[in-house]
Amino acid sequence: MTSALSPRRELWLLLTLAGIQFTHILDFMIMMPLGPQFTRLFGISDAQFGLLVSAYTLAAGVSGLLAATCIDRFGRKRLLLVLYVLFGLATLACGVAPTYGALMVARILAGLFGGVLSAVGQTIIADVIPFERRGRAMGIVMTSFSVSTVAGVPLGLMAAERWGWNMPFIAIAVLCGALAVVAARVLPAMNAHVHAAARHSMTGGIAQVLADANHRRAFVFTALLMSTGFTVIPYITIYLQANVGVQPGQIPLVYLCGGVVTLFTARLFGRMTDRYGKVATFRWLAVAVAVPLLSVTLLGRVPLWAVLVATTLMFALMSGRMIPGMAIITATASPALRGTFMTLNASVQSAAMGLASLVGGLLIGRDAQGLVQNYWMAAVVGIVASLLAWRVAGGLVLHGAAPTGPK
Repeated sequence: MTSALSPRRELWLLLTLAGIQFTHILDFMIMMPLGPQFTRLFGISDAQFGLLVSAYTLAAGVSGLLAATCIDRFGRKRLLLVLYVLFGLATLACGVAPTYGALMVARILAGLFGGVLSAVGQTIIADVIPFERRGRAMGIVMTSFSVSTVAGVPLGLMAAERWGWNMPFIAIAVLCGALAVVAARVLPAMNAHVHAAARHSMTGGIAQVLADANHRRAFVFTALLMSTGFTVIPYITIYLQANVGVQPGQIPLVYLCGGVVTLFTARLFGRMTDRYGKVATFRWLAVAVAVPLLSVTLLGRVPLWAVLVATTLMFALMSGRMIPGMAIITATASPALRGTFMTLNASVQSAAMGLASLVGGLLIGRDAQGLVQNYWMAAVVGIVASLLAWRVAGGLVLHGAAPTGPK
């Protein structure tokens, strides 16, 4: 299904998909640092705010299951544009929501439409970019996470401080509108898969995906891939402030340093993925990530520079392993069922993130002094998941790989 694009057109396509991914990630990330404003403005508890955050992920998981029944029946470009415009409107609704209930509904809608965006984007990359250059392509698109961390979140918080909590969401919605216009001009028409999809029922595509043992192993790989980080990541700020003594005003430095370094390492790991092989690069990073995971969760009262070294290394390796990991996942899908597979995979991602966060929260606790206990146990669970992913990766069949074996 891969079609030839000129290098210039291919770069524009990847940058457009990176921009779409940037707005999607920023819409999710900006919620967490705005927690104090939401609890004060709407008079809600921490638990109610947690529900506001998780509503997005849960809705994204549901939308993935629903979309899997029909995603391959639509052209990739048209589907992406429709979902993205609806996502932008839902984000705008978040920015003008007058009550907690209205904001909850808007967040659910944003999750429903945004949850499928990354899957469609990854499917487009797999359709258009040849296997041997897919690691580099994933590296370009994955820099959107770094940009959202380095620039998006700080700028969003500054806008919220000056003009109110509504402004970040309104700004994201405006950016979505501009990127939708660019995407309409840049993305090629991708409809070749529609004829094959029309030959089976709406649930038949899901049945075909699940009947493939390679697909089932890929879903296990995805769950392990996401579980590695999300047993630890949601509680980093809590631990650093309570146990390490990092001041609230210093927390942005953690994300700034991690994001800046990741801007460079993402491209590096993308090139390594294509040069040394998808599986080989992933396996190296899956083992290496154990060092910063344990380091961060065992930090004591250390200088800020030591905190930044540990957390930056964790961000770089954690995001780095996603590049060969996602290249592997896109290659495991049967080309005729790629859209359905990637949409189901997005649901698996969301479910794994939620479950891993829940496990991490159950493992940690607070002592009488308010210090976080057993955080290292959450890291151990993540490391075990990473090592299991190391094992599963070697058994996956990658479509488009050289006949000598998976790369």
